[in-house]
Amino acid sequence: MARILAFDTTAELGSIAYFDGLELAELAMHSPEGFGHILFDRVAALLDRVGVAVGDIDCFASANGPGSFTGVRIGLTAAKGLAEASGRPMVAVSNLRALASFGSAALRATVLDARRGEIYGALYGADLEAVQPELVMKFPAWIDSLPEGDIEFIGANLAPFAPAIEAGRFRGARLTQPSGTLAGAVARIALAEFAAGRAVDPAAADANYVRRSDAELFWKEA
Repeated sequence: MARILAFDTTAELGSIAYFDGLELAELAMHSPEGFGHILFDRVAALLDRVGVAVGDIDCFASANGPGSFTGVRIGLTAAKGLAEASGRPMVAVSNLRALASFGSAALRATVLDARRGEIYGALYGADLEAVQPELVMKFPAWIDSLPEGDIEFIGANLAPFAPAIEAGRFRGARLTQPSGTLAGAVARIALAEFAAGRAVDPAAADANYVRRSDAELFWKEA
């Protein structure tokens, strides 16, 4: 079975994970100042724990957003650099898709706080394929856009959104809040993508910001 090394540096609580189809080893990283200065020491520690060298990794993976613009770039750049240096492919995994992997319903609505009164949202099936595209918008408008049916809501923090869910047509819907880290989920998805032949050249992997950065928005408005 292939060996995957995955990164998630898209939020203040980050993680790295090793997965080979049987063994999953995950290491949490909490660094409010960013992950650039600690990331590779943590990689060395994780690989030493599982007895694997960087050269043994068959495919690298990274959560590619949405999330912190700087954080997204750190993990993605690390995965791309290691993949490029070792001649291996990589897989970039949306945070919203990774969240969907924690669900159990046929339809899984994943949501992340996008700040400015908006959310990042998407709808996935049990196969983790998108049923509705990822987007950024106000939560009430997004929830109104969802189809009828038994939908499970999944997010790192659903408390701000629970009242709106309970007040509308999805009252009583299952609310799932994964605890802890995301890199393990990224690694599992990446292994499936690699096995299906969908890993890509690291140069082709890109960030998934969903919303443009402040710099882009200000430049357009100037």
